[in-house]
Amino acid sequence: MMKQTLRKRVLSTSLFLALGLGATSAAELKLAVVAPKSGPFAILGDQVRQGASLAAGKLSITLVEIDETCSEGSGKAIAEAVAAAGAKAAIGFLCSESLKDALPGLKEDGLPAFTLSVRWKGLMEDAIKGGSPLFRLAPNADQEAAKLSDVILRDWAGSAVALLEDGTIRGRELTETIRLSLEERGLKPAFVDTFRPGQEQQLALVRRIRNAGVTHAFIGGDRSDVAVIARDAKAEGLPLTLLGGEAMRAADEPVPLEDGVLAVGLIETPRGPAEGELTAKLDKTDIEPEGYVVPAHAAVTILADAWGISTAMGTPVADTLIGTTFETALGPVAFGEDHELTENPYRLLEWRGDSFVPVPDKTQ
Repeated sequence: MMKQTLRKRVLSTSLFLALGLGATSAAELKLAVVAPKSGPFAILGDQVRQGASLAAGKLSITLVEIDETCSEGSGKAIAEAVAAAGAKAAIGFLCSESLKDALPGLKEDGLPAFTLSVRWKGLMEDAIKGGSPLFRLAPNADQEAAKLSDVILRDWAGSAVALLEDGTIRGRELTETIRLSLEERGLKPAFVDTFRPGQEQQLALVRRIRNAGVTHAFIGGDRSDVAVIARDAKAEGLPLTLLGGEAMRAADEPVPLEDGVLAVGLIETPRGPAEGELTAKLDKTDIEPEGYVVPAHAAVTILADAWGISTAMGTPVADTLIGTTFETALGPVAFGEDHELTENPYRLLEWRGDSFVPVPDKTQ
């Protein structure tokens, strides 16, 4: 009965504290922020620490920063450091190498962990089987292809669709997954092709697309290749709607992306009731809402709410995380029994001017 009650609960941190349920517990809450402090991933670690600090400062939560080296075998020491610091939970874990070895120690100490990055489904499945309180505040490995397939089926039904991939393992596997999903649901692509990536022009590919009568194309490749194909299609006078995956989140160079190119990706800017306040705070501190800034902010506020529920109702924190909808800077967030996000976080985006903007929700 209690779990059913929790599943119907929708909470925002401000409301929770206003009700007096979380004020005491928030003051007592200590969280570990596990993220790289040096090396090639340090800039991502900075994003995690910035987002967490913005949330923790408002809630009087103590943060303990723990370095994540992302090296094999480093997870055990990380778990020991989290427990030694007296943290009640941990967020971050950008690397699977660190996370998989940290899980046994975190499980032993009963400490929930949020990964903001690791998408490997097998790791989560093993964690659940082993009883580890791991939660994923990020997409899993299947959700990008699922969202791309849904967009194509919803918006391109009746159109001549091409699936193009760049021959890399990632491009080929993503495109093949989409192809199988489309064909299982009754849409057979009009044209499937592999192109050579990294070329200065793709006129031969564009002409093959024209000859196939294609009007819409998914491209399993890098942003730079999509930009070249879009430019060459425009030069050839070929009206062509292009859609890419998460790889489109990259530098807009050397060829600028054409307006109207679509992508499936994550929205990085704040949303929900706290959008205005957090945006103002980000502007004031000169922090860009990119990468892991907003997810880290959301992770802290979720754990503040969950800790408050746990304290008030005498339930384990991990149990309060399952089935409760939390209002966060990412929008509403809920976790299922599998500790995954209950809603696919990918959204359809469109390139306009100098950035991707979300396509209005009514067409999502």
